[in-house]
Amino acid sequence: MSEQDIIRVMIVDDITETRENLKKLLLFERGVEVVGAAASGEEGIALGKQLRPDVVLMDINMPGIDGISAGEILTREVPGLQIIMMSVQGEADYLRRSMLAGAREFLIKPFSADELITSIRRVYELGRQPPLAAVASRPASPGSHPGTPYANTIHPATPQPPPTRTGRIIAAFGAKGGVGTSTLIANLAIALQEVRKGTRIALLDGDFQFGDIGVLLNLNRARSIIDLCEHIDELDAQFIADVMTNHPSGLKVLLAPPSPEMADLITIEHLKSILAALRDHFDYVLIDTPTSFGESTLTLLDGADIVLLITTPEIPAIKNATLFFDVSEQLKYDEEKVLLLLNKYDPRTGITAEAIRASIKHPIFAAVSREDRIVNTAINQGLPFVLTQPRSQVSLDVVQLAKMLVAVPGDEPALTPAVSTAAPQPVKKRSLFGKLLNR
Repeated sequence: MSEQDIIRVMIVDDITETRENLKKLLLFERGVEVVGAAASGEEGIALGKQLRPDVVLMDINMPGIDGISAGEILTREVPGLQIIMMSVQGEADYLRRSMLAGAREFLIKPFSADELITSIRRVYELGRQPPLAAVASRPASPGSHPGTPYANTIHPATPQPPPTRTGRIIAAFGAKGGVGTSTLIANLAIALQEVRKGTRIALLDGDFQFGDIGVLLNLNRARSIIDLCEHIDELDAQFIADVMTNHPSGLKVLLAPPSPEMADLITIEHLKSILAALRDHFDYVLIDTPTSFGESTLTLLDGADIVLLITTPEIPAIKNATLFFDVSEQLKYDEEKVLLLLNKYDPRTGITAEAIRASIKHPIFAAVSREDRIVNTAINQGLPFVLTQPRSQVSLDVVQLAKMLVAVPGDEPALTPAVSTAAPQPVKKRSLFGKLLNR
């Protein structure tokens, strides 16, 4: 490994034992070298300016200049330096202040060696990329070619084409946890990419605390929505493209923050600006939302053109779907905005689509078949089943759903055979199903 590939790390912590333990953790890590250690914020600032390391492990609570203040000074005076804050306290205020000071990661003590190494390598890779705010304004070098400092950057000479029309936003909301919302929306995004080749499709992981889209699509988490929030006034096409992660299918993915605490850094105004920017630069924007009615979730649902309400043929999920429609009425959503989707459907389980529709008193837009083996294998491998098992019924159902949502010319969409378009048959008043749903 060349000297240029070595990640140079500096440790700043007022506790001697902690400094020594961190050195031991990194001693035998290939490609990482501890180049210095400091026992205070003041010493860390001076040593950082002298050594100019790639990554600084900075403790927050230190006498004199604390880690946040020291980190802010180093970030300002040592360009390219990446800071990982460390603290025994994980309060949101510490996290927010750390990020505002320029920290790229926040580790809560005690943390594992794997967590430490992963964080160091991640922030180092971020540091090697051009600053997002500067990419668009960097002057093009006439003789730039692979290997020059200007390689792999996009210059004003080759701007992205302006958006030709406003995109549509489709948000998925699960009636309860476990109905398969994240898996379904990830595969639906891939299916849309196949159904509408040449269109710009984006997928936003809107579960900012525990998002799973990156895992489901086997994507390395390099950047996330936090990077957009940090430069919210610079949301042009190139900036967004730099932050989003590319899936091999051509799908562009905006990942959730790398740790749950960072969700507090995303404000409602951030979300509104990001949704508007995504709508301007993509034909379709799909959003995976958490199963809760928090302020951020409501903002995502309000900003959507279509809400896919996902339920399963189980009493708790059906009950919650009914409650969601009640809430949507209070939110003044148009009836056409909320589409009921029946996931994991198997008519042999006893509760039919007709019975569900009669109970909820809303039409079922489509149903997706239950194929646990195929779906679970896809989840564990990080490979969407619409790509690995395109002939399976669950994949065919998702592709059909994609066609219905975009109304592909020449391929007239039809309701999946699992859902009859005939008028629903009345449910007996004293049935167990009716009692459980209080109908």
